[in-house]
Amino acid sequence: MSAEAPAWPVGVDRLVLPTTDSTMAEAVRRAAGLIRPTWICALTQTAGRGRRGRAWAMPPGNFAASLVMRPDGPPAQAALRSFVAALALRDALIAVGAQPEVLALKWPNDVLLHGGKVAGILLESTGAGGRIDHLIIGVGVNLAAAPDAALLEPGALSPVSLVAETGIRITPEDFLIHLAQGYARWEDRFMTDGFAPIRNAWLQNAARLGKTITARLPREEVTGRLHDMDMEGQLVLETVQGRRLIAAADIFF
Repeated sequence: MSAEAPAWPVGVDRLVLPTTDSTMAEAVRRAAGLIRPTWICALTQTAGRGRRGRAWAMPPGNFAASLVMRPDGPPAQAALRSFVAALALRDALIAVGAQPEVLALKWPNDVLLHGGKVAGILLESTGAGGRIDHLIIGVGVNLAAAPDAALLEPGALSPVSLVAETGIRITPEDFLIHLAQGYARWEDRFMTDGFAPIRNAWLQNAARLGKTITARLPREEVTGRLHDMDMEGQLVLETVQGRRLIAAADIFF
């Protein structure tokens, strides 16, 4: 099954490559020469990356792309685009046929399908002195196959693929159009109305909201009830010691 693709968003460029080491690395190499926001998609990645330098496996038929843009505003505002991208990913998956009720958003950068990880987001930036020259938003989606679960760290959610869970088949090139269109809509909302509507929409689709989770930080683990996400994108946990704000962590269910 493949949904009819929408029009490509106005004012955005795209580059589809047969192969590269990593779309994030490709984006860094090309950023200075790009005039407009540009999606760089690769049909094969030889050295894909996830958060904290982890490898991102990419079986054939899966999706890997990075959006390169020159954002206005401070770095903290740019970082909130992780949630813009998560909402765009959810919309793209629904557009190609996934049922909304089987999708959920896991803080800070994953999309879940039937409780398994189907997609991940990675943000990197270039610049100096508190100024961002380029923001790169990397997106990986298990369209055709899930990577080997044995490669994951203990306690991590099992990966799933779109085709195995739903029977939906779509090419990376077609999925890119849906994702780019969805991102353009949410980016416009973000720039027009700020983070509040992004936060509200994210919370409406948050995985495990109101339930107990564990946040693994570099020097400690914090367990508590997932209560909220604040206007800075931090998780708000209710723990036995009181309320705790989590700015960066790996989350385990």
